[in-house]
Amino acid sequence: MPCPNLKVTMKIYYDKDANLKLLKKRKITVIGYGSQGHAHAHNLHDSGMDVTVGVNKNGASWKKAKKAGLKVADIAAAAQGADLVMVLIPDEHQGDLYRDVLAANLKKGATLAFAHGFNIHFHQIEPRADIDVVMIAPKGPGHLVRSTYVGGGRAGVIATTFREETETDLFGEQVVLCGGLVELVQAGFETLTEAGYAPEMAYFECLHELKLIVDLMYEGGIADMYYSISNTAEYGAIARGPQIIDAKTRQRMRVILEKIRNGEFAKEFVFEGKCNGAMLKRSRSRLRDTELEKVGGKLRSMMPWIAKQKLVDRGKN
Repeated sequence: MPCPNLKVTMKIYYDKDANLKLLKKRKITVIGYGSQGHAHAHNLHDSGMDVTVGVNKNGASWKKAKKAGLKVADIAAAAQGADLVMVLIPDEHQGDLYRDVLAANLKKGATLAFAHGFNIHFHQIEPRADIDVVMIAPKGPGHLVRSTYVGGGRAGVIATTFREETETDLFGEQVVLCGGLVELVQAGFETLTEAGYAPEMAYFECLHELKLIVDLMYEGGIADMYYSISNTAEYGAIARGPQIIDAKTRQRMRVILEKIRNGEFAKEFVFEGKCNGAMLKRSRSRLRDTELEKVGGKLRSMMPWIAKQKLVDRGKN
C-alpha cells in the first residue's frame, strides 16, 4: 500500500542554488570525527568555513583531527557560541549527548544539523523551541562523502523530509545495501566452499567481482549492466534471480519496513545502545574470524592498487 502523506514530487538543488557567503561569517561546529564527522569537517574547512571539531578531549578522534590540521575543542566548549552545530556521532548516543551536553550549551537561535533523521523522527531528541533543525543526509558512507568532494562534482541535493529520509534509509540499509547484500555474499561464499570449491575462487565470484557489477549499474542502471555482461550471465540472472528473491522475501521486506515505520526498530536499536552495543560487538568479533574475511584479507594484500587510494584508513578517518 502507498504510504499516506509522503512526497511524490522531487525537487533538486544545485550549486547555483547555494550561497556559501551565508556561512562565511558563521561559527560551525562538527560534533564527532568518525566516518561522517571527518568528511563534513574537512569539506567545510576546504570550502573556507570556520569549523571546529567537538570531540572528547585527548581521545583518538581528538588526536586525528588535530593531526589533520583542524581546530579541536571539548564538545561543550565547541557547541558554545556556534551558529551551526552538526551532530555526527553514532545515532544511539545522540539523544544522551543532546540532553546531557548540547541542550545547555547551544546558544539561542542556533541551528542543529544532522546527517540522518533517526533521532528527530523517532523523538530521541526534542530540540528547544528556539533551535532550528536541518538535515544534510548524504546518500553514502562518510568516507565517500569526503572522496566525492575531493575528486568529483556536485550531483545535486534532493529535497526530502526527516520521515522520508529516515524510513527509506533504514530500509535500504537493512534489506539491500548492508544487511541483504552481506548475507547474500556470505551465503554464496559458504555454499561454494562447502561444495569443495577453492575459497579464493569463491571470494572472487561472490565478493570481489561485486564491484564490477555495481559500477555498471551505478553508471547506467540495470539495463546497461545486462548489456555489458554475457548472454549466459544475463540469462542466468533473470532465470535464477527470482528463485533467490521471491514472493516470501518481498513479504519479509514489507514486515521489516513496517517495523521501521511503526518505531519498533528504533526502540530495539536504542536499547542496543543502552546495552553498550553488545550485539554489535559480538557480531564484529565473529566476522573477524570468518573464512571469508581471512581469505579476502590475504587476497587484497596481493592487490597493491587497492591500498593506494583507500577510502577507509582507520588510522586517519
